[in-house]
Amino acid sequence: GAELALEAGVDELTVTISASEAYNQRNVKMSTQESTAAIEAIVGLAGSVPVDAVISCAFGSPYEGEIAPADVVALARRLDGAGVTSLTYADTTGMATPRRVDDLVDALDGVVRGVGLHLHDTRGAALVNAYAALERGITRFDTSVGGLGGSPFAHGAGGNLATEGLVALLDDLGVATDIDLDRLLEAASFLATLVDRPL
Repeated sequence: GAELALEAGVDELTVTISASEAYNQRNVKMSTQESTAAIEAIVGLAGSVPVDAVISCAFGSPYEGEIAPADVVALARRLDGAGVTSLTYADTTGMATPRRVDDLVDALDGVVRGVGLHLHDTRGAALVNAYAALERGITRFDTSVGGLGGSPFAHGAGGNLATEGLVALLDDLGVATDIDLDRLLEAASFLATLVDRPL
């Protein structure tokens, strides 16, 4: 997949690994050790093309429960050593809370560069978690229009942080995004007609 993407001229790659061994096995049919080796090979193949590693289940696993921040940081260190250019911590199950966001940021303590968050709204906390992360200096977030998304391996996981929700919050805080919120809301309304449900 990385070879095909690079041949097609992509300007960045994203790879995924889980802090949960069980989730990693179900998601990509590899151990986390095997995934780390695969990521290291992809980084070597990518050359100057940036590689962002997404650590899924960074706040908890549907199989093992809560994941200790120290375990997530240990995995982040291995990936940083493998040469990834940035790391995104994914709340795959929607277990994150502002306290857990704080705990992870405290544990990272400058360990890795280019920190981002991928938040799910299973418990309706994605936006408040994004705000907590903003307060701690994190400024890169994965979002989806209408909050679409989820995980087939995390039963009951809600959709992703809605782009329009985050943009509205940032607008209110005076943070420039250069995104037209009205047009974004129009896109979300149109998308709702395609999936035939309210977003």
